[in-house]
Amino acid sequence: MKRIASLLAAALLVALAFAAQAAPEPASKAAPVDSLTILEKAVAKDSTKFDNLYRLGVLYLDRERMQEASRVFYKANQLKPKNVKVLVNMGVAADAIGHAEEAQEWYKQALAVTPADSVAQCRLASSYYAQGKYDQSMTILRDLVAKRPKAHCAYFTMGVAFADAGIYRDAIRMWRKVIELAPDSPEALSAKESIDVLEKFLQQTPPAGGAK
Repeated sequence: MKRIASLLAAALLVALAFAAQAAPEPASKAAPVDSLTILEKAVAKDSTKFDNLYRLGVLYLDRERMQEASRVFYKANQLKPKNVKVLVNMGVAADAIGHAEEAQEWYKQALAVTPADSVAQCRLASSYYAQGKYDQSMTILRDLVAKRPKAHCAYFTMGVAFADAGIYRDAIRMWRKVIELAPDSPEALSAKESIDVLEKFLQQTPPAGGAK
């Protein structure tokens, strides 16, 4: 059971952390090794260029430098106050440093701009769930799946919720849906690991009413 608890904690961190992967352009993954230094120097020289600020913020998120990511995204937000990707990533950084209420406000601002944005909805639901606001979280996820059946982030977070509730077979079903819809996503990689842990646990657990 300790391993399952660790699994859930890790899966929930994935649900909170990968907005930066889902929302922005994937340029940071293909960038050269010294791209962080180059961008830091560029921003220090001229902090009025939105693209540089945004890319630097993503690199900080990738390296889990959340305070610096928040600072850079704040400047980007001043230049383009209604950019959904910036607003979501500001929420990600706030969530990562334990400022859930602040994070939720950023997600809500993103949804005020684009109400149908699935990434913002999933991140808001994940933040609520991590805070123990389970009903609010599940309402968002169910509505999202009803309107956008291919929103893989919703299935991922629902899988975390089912596993947390001990409904392991439904959790596995949700995570398999993630792998089907977005096989190369960070959520799918976490889902595969989570399924492996739960399936091994279920194989070792006798069925209800069976021999002890």
